[in-house]
Amino acid sequence: MSGNSNKVKTTTDLELKDRLVAINRVTKVTKGGRTFSFSAIVVVGNEDGIVGWGLGKAGEVTSAIAKGVEAAKKNLIKVPVLKGTIPHEQFSKFGGAEVFLKPASHGTGVKAGGAMRAVLESVGVTDVLAKSKGSSNPHNLVKATIVALDELRDAYTVAQNRAITLEKVFKG
Repeated sequence: MSGNSNKVKTTTDLELKDRLVAINRVTKVTKGGRTFSFSAIVVVGNEDGIVGWGLGKAGEVTSAIAKGVEAAKKNLIKVPVLKGTIPHEQFSKFGGAEVFLKPASHGTGVKAGGAMRAVLESVGVTDVLAKSKGSSNPHNLVKATIVALDELRDAYTVAQNRAITLEKVFKG
């Protein structure tokens, strides 16, 4: 992740909505037969710039989802969302998944595939162009998208970090 820490400290006052990205059934064969367990990857967000992901594993689907939601609430990040889109283009990799995000004009909508769409909608982005390359594994796609969103910075943050005026950020 990036050097600027966008971690959200408290979750008590946030109204987070959870989205199920993928469920995976895992079979373990023992001498007594087959044992099934489930893993669920979940994305939570308040649709106003805060998002997080979690992985839950359990013997039942509902408890796996509940564990995923609890895990997601523990690693939330703050993302700059400007007028329903992202501040600039961003490319990111995680494992075999590569993600490219590009800001879009108002009315474009979220042009993104399954796992990326869940993350972008949970963070509150309404207009964005996104492309995933490489692996389509939902686990790595969610993580790559979160990494890309964590690396986004708005002009105000850039000006603050460089100790210059906001006008100088744009005009050089």
